[in-house]
Amino acid sequence: MMVAAILAVVLARGAIPVDVDLTPAHALNRVDPLRAIGAGLDAENPGAPSAIYGAADVSAMLSSGLGPVSVRLLTELGVQDWHWNGAGTWSDAAAHDGYWTGSAVPHGTIANSWGYRLPHRGFTHDTAYDDDYSRLDDGDRSTYWKSNPYLTQAYTGESDALHPQWALVDLGTREPVDAIRLWWANPYATSYRVQYWSGYDALYAPAAGRWVDFPNGAVAAGRGGAVTLRLAPAPLRVQFVRVLMTASSHTCDTHGSADPRDCAGYAIDELGIGTLSNAAFHDEIRHRPDNTQTATYVSSVDPWHASTERVTEDVVPGLDAVFGSGLTRGLPALVPVSLLYGTPDDAVAEIRYLFVRGDALRGVEIGEEPDGQFVVPEDYGALYVQWTKALRAIAPSLPLGGPVFQGATSDVLTWPDAHGDASWLRRFIAYVRTHGATTRWNFMSFEHYPFGGCSTTPYANLLREPALASGILHVWRADGVPSNVPFLVTEMNYSADATAVFQAVPGALWFADSVGAFLSDGASGAYLYQYAPEPLQRTNYSCGTYGSYGMFTGTPAYAVRQKTAQYFAAQLVTQQWAQPIDALQSIVPAVQPAAGPAASPVSSYAILRPDGEVAVMLVNESATSSATVLLSFHNGMRALAFSGNVTEAVFGSAQYVWHGNGPSAYASPDGPALVGAIAPASSYTLEPASITILRGRVGALSP
Repeated sequence: MMVAAILAVVLARGAIPVDVDLTPAHALNRVDPLRAIGAGLDAENPGAPSAIYGAADVSAMLSSGLGPVSVRLLTELGVQDWHWNGAGTWSDAAAHDGYWTGSAVPHGTIANSWGYRLPHRGFTHDTAYDDDYSRLDDGDRSTYWKSNPYLTQAYTGESDALHPQWALVDLGTREPVDAIRLWWANPYATSYRVQYWSGYDALYAPAAGRWVDFPNGAVAAGRGGAVTLRLAPAPLRVQFVRVLMTASSHTCDTHGSADPRDCAGYAIDELGIGTLSNAAFHDEIRHRPDNTQTATYVSSVDPWHASTERVTEDVVPGLDAVFGSGLTRGLPALVPVSLLYGTPDDAVAEIRYLFVRGDALRGVEIGEEPDGQFVVPEDYGALYVQWTKALRAIAPSLPLGGPVFQGATSDVLTWPDAHGDASWLRRFIAYVRTHGATTRWNFMSFEHYPFGGCSTTPYANLLREPALASGILHVWRADGVPSNVPFLVTEMNYSADATAVFQAVPGALWFADSVGAFLSDGASGAYLYQYAPEPLQRTNYSCGTYGSYGMFTGTPAYAVRQKTAQYFAAQLVTQQWAQPIDALQSIVPAVQPAAGPAASPVSSYAILRPDGEVAVMLVNESATSSATVLLSFHNGMRALAFSGNVTEAVFGSAQYVWHGNGPSAYASPDGPALVGAIAPASSYTLEPASITILRGRVGALSP
């Protein structure tokens, strides 16, 4: 019978053929799973780190089998400067304010570190706790927004016109606009343009439109102070308006002239947008000192701040606590440096500090989530070039990378450049290349949160995950990521909103699928977010379900209350699928033939381990139906099969069920996975909603 005919019969009977290709030349990737499959650590409530980094919690986290650690940087998302070390120096030492540089000299133990608010902030909203506001429209003329001095010619070495800074207003709906009122602070813009957005949404559909100058919106010889401009002879109905600044007065701000950074960039006290009639200005902006004000966004923010600005609502784990807890297993950890709201001197001091301590570093992520803060790629690139030049001077071989995108599943887009290119990453790569910094971009990192936490169809989402995970890697390569620049998925989970899906079986299936897909398509590392046990909470109030990002439910005191589905998935992936040793292992193809219009509910991933065993991970994403898999192996033209007993490990809806939807929800039964020896067979049955790992040695088929 022809192969196609045999396949047709098999598919008609509902069986799913999975063929594992052990031909050495066909290996998909070689990774050390102990170093490639890890977890992220992030900011916590005050008091939580002492429990999380204590012996009991650390022991529980390590028992998951996850290896490397990635330290996250919530302060960057919250428009705050990160004081990774509480000891250090201010640029204005007498006033205890200015630009902060942490001490590179270890003294005592850094158990906690803190974020500091920026008083020259121009963002109404942020992607952390969203608990601050913009100084552009707070109604207070004593406060002002100021742009980042490190984006001026003194630091970039380029004309300021190549890094125009901007302040953007979202009026919420299309409103009549023919005038703008600006109260400039120092330094003010001597050359600027007022523009409106022609398109749907300037922020969330940036490639589907363009910025257009108002008919009278160009100013070539600005003098600062209070300015009212009639922008058009008649009102235009617009939603998004921005002021684009290309030349500065270089006059010094309220902090004086002692530090040149205080005289670089642009500053605005307050702005209004609306209509002008008979010299009367009608302002469409709500001026309030909270985030109910009219929303504004800016190109950058000056990292100047004062000792009084410390944020006390959350705490970032101290680097000493992370490395001293044992959570790193002695493996190199990935650490961040503050970029968008810090200084290169502070970044250098942090890495010097870790070197003095002898902490092992896998690499340094430069900032976090610039796309979520609407930073244009050339501005991030200019900062990246400065920071990495400074870091390379003290760490010639330390891997440096970024840009740490948010959980994108498609190309990250930005406003088109003069050539019509709207790809953020392609333009960043071009900037790094033309500025001679390609040797300082040693890995490409990004986050992965593919689904909405409120989705009521998690199993349908699971069917999409393998293609989303592998697809985004192909997108990044197509944007120009060189083949020698590895991918690190430094923060990932099912959704950016922790809901009950995380603790239920779909959370486990998602993790197995995501790790399998990323490693099979060439990623060098994947980090589950996050490691620590936390109480169940509602991170998205619109759907109201309780969940937590971690592999545990935690007590209010951050002790482990119960291991959850992702914990058992992590154990399966790191201890049953991969061999849990510090050694390279080959990810090999586990191919299913095309099954016609109906997609297979089973994902398949295979690994050749150093102990000579082949492990095949099969994820049945159907909530209700079992699946039969016909498993075969080959090496070149040789057909192979399992020889001797097969280790079978199973975790799914028969071993674990999540109950409840509130802060006291729980699992019963609550695992563990079933592990045992079975005889080799030509077919295997997968339970509904389950992860099954089949592991053993393979040899030639018996005659």
